Amino acid sequence: MNQNFDIIIVGGGAAGFFTAINIVEKNPKLKVAILERGTEVLNKVRISGGGRCNVTHACFEPNELVKFYPRGEKELRGPFHQFCSGDTIEWFEKHDVELKIEADGRMFPVSNSSQTIIDCFLKATQKLGIAVLTGESVQSIFKKDNLWKIETQNENYLVEKLILATGSNPKVWEMLQTFGHAVVSPVPSLFTFNIKDARIKELPGVAAQVTVKVKDTKLTSTGPLLITHWGMSGPAILKLSAWGARILFDKNYQFTIFVNWLNDADTADVEKKLKELKQEHAKKSVSKKSPFQLTNRLWESLVLASGIEGETKWADLSKIQLQNLTNQLTNSTFQVNGKSTFKEEFVTAGGIDLKEINFKTMESKLHENLYFAGEIVNIDAITGGFNFQNAWTGGFILANAIANT
Repeated sequence: MNQNFDIIIVGGGAAGFFTAINIVEKNPKLKVAILERGTEVLNKVRISGGGRCNVTHACFEPNELVKFYPRGEKELRGPFHQFCSGDTIEWFEKHDVELKIEADGRMFPVSNSSQTIIDCFLKATQKLGIAVLTGESVQSIFKKDNLWKIETQNENYLVEKLILATGSNPKVWEMLQTFGHAVVSPVPSLFTFNIKDARIKELPGVAAQVTVKVKDTKLTSTGPLLITHWGMSGPAILKLSAWGARILFDKNYQFTIFVNWLNDADTADVEKKLKELKQEHAKKSVSKKSPFQLTNRLWESLVLASGIEGETKWADLSKIQLQNLTNQLTNSTFQVNGKSTFKEEFVTAGGIDLKEINFKTMESKLHENLYFAGEIVNIDAITGGFNFQNAWTGGFILANAIANT
């Protein structure tokens, strides 16, 4: 029985490493080990942000930051007042990693390489004497007197404090259910929509600023939409998939969306504008040039879908054609038939029920000396560095709580 450690952290990902480093920095006497089931650590960090690692987001106000979390908004308010995006920047600066802000608010290492973050964590664990043990897949967890017994296929460990940072690992969730913890069943979040439709078939790569709504729900989202070979992607769609993760799962990813291609322009205003164009450009061909902030290719496709032939002049538009065009611009209907994973950044909605966690310490309310960090709990965010920020904040609070016991 290995009793060389005070604390075991299960999971060699972002949350596990950040938590371990912060614990030992605050209390160097503690002996900490990270157990990772795979042969490599920090895999998700490596591929995140297209290999650049989207460390956090330049949203520095806790009450604003929480709005990016479909699950966890209420619970994270307190924690973000303790450790927010600004604190993340400062933490990495102290560890010789400089971050930069991009135009959309996402923050990356100046090096543009996720390896910088990995190297930072590995260097810190070595310096602090944290044991990183790979190929250690946890088979079972027991409570033994006041200690935790962790069995892997190679070794048995006995420790006072156990931290689970295993992300979306169903096996660990199952173990926790035997301890009486409730687990909200996982469903995918952050995915793109599969749509086969003549209007967008020839337009991969075309983007527009839109408002998207899901029929028969309250789900709505505004932002950039990107047409792809398989349907639609971009922030507006990804946001919708995150906020609607459960609803869209229940619909088996078969549903109808309405797209307003002119952001949130009012239908009546658009119809009025089209009537003015009919007067002003009477002799010009309707499909030739987009009068709105749409690419000419998208405009042409929507004109065609309105039953307006190629060379039709503005003056020749019928009342019905004008109404059709208004409708295509502000209320296009598309059938969604399935989803695709967004890049490699697979995120799940689901995990340990938030009511069972003390967010002042990240400790289980059911079992003393059992703590959680990262995506193992039922918190997830839209894309843009927010899921990592949750990992950093939880790890910091947890480390503070342990250092003070």
